[in-house]
Amino acid sequence: MSQVRTDSVIVAGAGAVGLTAALVVARAGVQVTVLEAGDDLATESRASTFHPPSLEMLDDLGVLDELMERGIVSTSFQYRDRQTGPIANLDLGALSEDTRFPFRVQCEQSKLTPILLAALQSLANVTVHFGQRVVKAETTADRATVTTEIGDVFTADWVLGADGSNSQVRQTAGFTFEGMTYPERFLVASTTEDLESILPGIAAVNYVFDPTEWLVVLRTPEHWRILFPTDQDSPDEVEIDPARIQARLAGVADLGRPWDVLHTTLYRVHQRVADTFRKDRLILMGDAAHINNPLGGMGMNSGLHDAVVEAQALLALLDGSGSEAELDAACEARRQVALSYVKTITHDNWERLRQTDPAAQQAYHDGCVPWRPIPSGCGPTCSTPR
Repeated sequence: MSQVRTDSVIVAGAGAVGLTAALVVARAGVQVTVLEAGDDLATESRASTFHPPSLEMLDDLGVLDELMERGIVSTSFQYRDRQTGPIANLDLGALSEDTRFPFRVQCEQSKLTPILLAALQSLANVTVHFGQRVVKAETTADRATVTTEIGDVFTADWVLGADGSNSQVRQTAGFTFEGMTYPERFLVASTTEDLESILPGIAAVNYVFDPTEWLVVLRTPEHWRILFPTDQDSPDEVEIDPARIQARLAGVADLGRPWDVLHTTLYRVHQRVADTFRKDRLILMGDAAHINNPLGGMGMNSGLHDAVVEAQALLALLDGSGSEAELDAACEARRQVALSYVKTITHDNWERLRQTDPAAQQAYHDGCVPWRPIPSGCGPTCSTPR
């Protein structure tokens, strides 16, 4: 590690994005204080897919090997039609000349955060405080200050806001967060059923097209997740009723018995992007800066990219090799990615999965033909929707 410097950075949020940013700047010798709202790291099952560029970044930080020990390597993902069956198997091996890691790693982000935390806690220039929810952020041209829920005040040269979609750094400092809310809510059911036996031929990640009830079926190390669209006007208690959950799962595959369901989550989905990712000494990243629907697994991955790119630009400013203009350019570049790529692609994924126009649906299916076809013997992903 470099000699400890006098520069100081506060990171609001000890999720995957905040801890990644903290590790980038701390490894350069910067004094880092991490403030986490919870009493410990979050353990709930959130994002679960790491894309090749994210794997490269985590490898450069020296934490990838431990993550891969906890995850599942997925060399492909599938597009399937709920009525007619398989469309295409997208082979990530086609990226072998473009990346060191031509595959996805299926692993919940809650398995990455302890690895990052351990790396940070091995550094003398890092302090991590739990139970310190940031409720206010202020900035001048020279310093930034945050206040926590219990009344503590922390001041540093810079504050990195990685405190999630309800970011108080963003809200109290006057950033705007324009966008839209989807008409559907998303319901995720996690199960320990062996879906590879129940639905032969499926991949670790499967996007299932259907104009009535599209699906996403994906695997994590301990269980499978099935994501359903849900009527925005239906009461929560109806949608999460165990009998209703079982009926929807029976539409995926009728086991002749109830499915083994670990837990369910029902949530609203938004597409929003902050008006800027930097205001004086405050820098936003991850869900604090932009949120999107989860179709394609781009939320956490783009947040990790924010963390690395913005933290590296900040380090360049601190060591004199970069400028404020270059920091602004890096932040704006990440904002443009959120607007023109992440937002666009995830929304297009949603539109395609629920497409009702047969001609448009077929045109998209035909566009998948250059990819490796599904192996013979693979039947439809699921039965007629209920």
